[in-house]
Amino acid sequence: MTAAEHFISLITAGSAKKLATALVFCFVLYHGLIHLIYGSNSCKWLLEEGRYKGDKEWQPYGCMMHHYTQTDSRRCLRYLAFMGHKNHFVFIGDERIRQLYKSFVSQFIVMGKGSESVDLLQNSDLNFNDAQLRLNVQFLWRPRLDAFMIDDFQNWMNGEAPAMIVGGSAAADILANNVSEMNFYADYSSGLIRLVQPADTLIKKGSRFLWMMQDPVLQENLPAHLMGISNRHIHICNKAAVEVLLHSGTDLWKSSQLIGQGVIEQSPDGYLASPLSLRHKVQILLNTHCNDHMNFGDGTCCSDPEPATTLQLVTISTLALWIVTGCFVWIYKKINNQRTKCLYSRITDQGIEDTTNTNPTETTKDEALLPQDYHTLTTSLAMYACILAYFYLCDRTNFFMKENKYYSEFSFWLPLGYILALGLFFTEDCERGPRVLNREQTDEWRGLMQSVVLIYHVTGASNVLPIYMHLRLINSSYLFLSGYGHFCYFWQTGDVSLVRFARVLFRINLLTVSLCLLMNRPYQFYHFIPLVSFWFLVAYVLAWLPPRVYSGSLAEYGPRALLYLAIKLIGLLSIITILYMSEVFFEKVFVTRPWKALFVTTDDDIWEWWSRWRVDRYSVAFGVAFGAGLLALQRLDHVPGSLFAPLVALVSLAAYTTFTILCVSTAECEEVHSYIVFIPASSFIILQSKFF
Repeated sequence: MTAAEHFISLITAGSAKKLATALVFCFVLYHGLIHLIYGSNSCKWLLEEGRYKGDKEWQPYGCMMHHYTQTDSRRCLRYLAFMGHKNHFVFIGDERIRQLYKSFVSQFIVMGKGSESVDLLQNSDLNFNDAQLRLNVQFLWRPRLDAFMIDDFQNWMNGEAPAMIVGGSAAADILANNVSEMNFYADYSSGLIRLVQPADTLIKKGSRFLWMMQDPVLQENLPAHLMGISNRHIHICNKAAVEVLLHSGTDLWKSSQLIGQGVIEQSPDGYLASPLSLRHKVQILLNTHCNDHMNFGDGTCCSDPEPATTLQLVTISTLALWIVTGCFVWIYKKINNQRTKCLYSRITDQGIEDTTNTNPTETTKDEALLPQDYHTLTTSLAMYACILAYFYLCDRTNFFMKENKYYSEFSFWLPLGYILALGLFFTEDCERGPRVLNREQTDEWRGLMQSVVLIYHVTGASNVLPIYMHLRLINSSYLFLSGYGHFCYFWQTGDVSLVRFARVLFRINLLTVSLCLLMNRPYQFYHFIPLVSFWFLVAYVLAWLPPRVYSGSLAEYGPRALLYLAIKLIGLLSIITILYMSEVFFEKVFVTRPWKALFVTTDDDIWEWWSRWRVDRYSVAFGVAFGAGLLALQRLDHVPGSLFAPLVALVSLAAYTTFTILCVSTAECEEVHSYIVFIPASSFIILQSKFF
């Protein structure tokens, strides 16, 4: 065996599991050290660090930032007002702060709602109110760090403090100081020092004070009245802010500077922020204020983990018990095996050669105390509990750093290329079996689909309509295979017992139900498993209803067996069509207790289930029909046109891809997809059976 062959022989499922386990431990250790050294305050990460991604979207360090639309923004403030929180924002500073104020206010103006007092003078205070949101946003023109700004803070100390204060100024101080840089630094620091005490007092009263670090300037584009500003002066101001405010309760908004620096070439005059920069800054403010009160899955910055419910605590305790028991049993078995080896070693050393009269009961007495089945059960439960604990750590805590999904052609197609390479170069001989859809082929197909689904979700490719529709095809194909597989099993065995029914549902739902209990999520949160379970129930009822059609019934019914199956399928398609045509009837069926909880989301909404059900409503029926048709074709000695089948299949797949490219909307694509999904699914089966 060559070195290359030996290396390839080491690439097995077992070695992959060991490698994955080692990587998990490394990730846990790495992130644990990061939290230990740098802390775990995601608000600090949001306000201090980040980078631009390829699409010029801002990615904070270590957490996900939700994109707030106008609807989201108003919903957040409406909820906070209902809960008694203050929606009072103050922007205090110079022209840059005024620009940020206007962008922030525009996030809440919908069809003239709200009122803004506008002064014709540019250097004036502004105010915006929205009675519905109980929102009050003020801009105070304070271009310098002087007594006027300090007085405002002292007034808030003695009166009602705003929920958030965003401050910043530098240009006027720079232009007013023609002295040395050292004296300018001392004067600017002195103004900041006078802010510390009132700012800390306001923070203790519940306010949040953000000091916006100054963006760099593009000196060649600066207007004449700002030519005295240089990036050297900007650096001095930012340095003074860090040294003075770092150890106070003030939040230094350093990421604002990074955002402006990244798109400085888009600045309209070399000084003011670009529209893109302002949009990102407003989003950061909204994420800072709203995330901890809203339930957005992609908004982890400034959001504390959900408090554990009683059911979650019980589930966690059960998992902990499994882990402890599994570890104890594993250690006991290791010790017991070691004792057995030592006993055999002593017997050998004594030179006892004749062991025919030895009673083996004594040497295996301890081992009998720990049956192999019990050891397998406890260790398997312990490993399962460890896997669930890792999922919880990833999904429901801020222990692991997270990023928003970012789609690019490279990030999506490169992993698919890896999978293609693995499929081409790592093959194995299949067992003898049916030419079409044998066990190896269906397992390979399912594995390929799961890999593509994983890449799709990780790379955030849902906004690309052709890719989105191909994912819908993958989901439909999975249900198609499910219908085909269940039909073949029922046909071959005729087993429609409750034991079989319970086993399949248990196998499908074990992980999902465990996650629902552990993560405090509804069943529909893991939407695909409810879909698979529901359509298995439909296939089971179809097989269970008399007359039961399976291979053993051919002697009783003869050719009528396929007729009975066709009648059942037509009845199933009719019921599905009726449910689809009447959303009211659909809702009455699935929102009926006691199974309502299986089909609604946390908001008691059934739309998620309806939208997924209607796209794949015929897929399982198509799979059953395909299985019946395949059985009928296998009885023929020669299938007409079989030589041209691969070509027709290839053209059909190309036609479906063309359809996904040409259709103009998701709704239109999904509507047609429901009726034609059997064409690409059947085409892939033909190509797979012919060439693979």
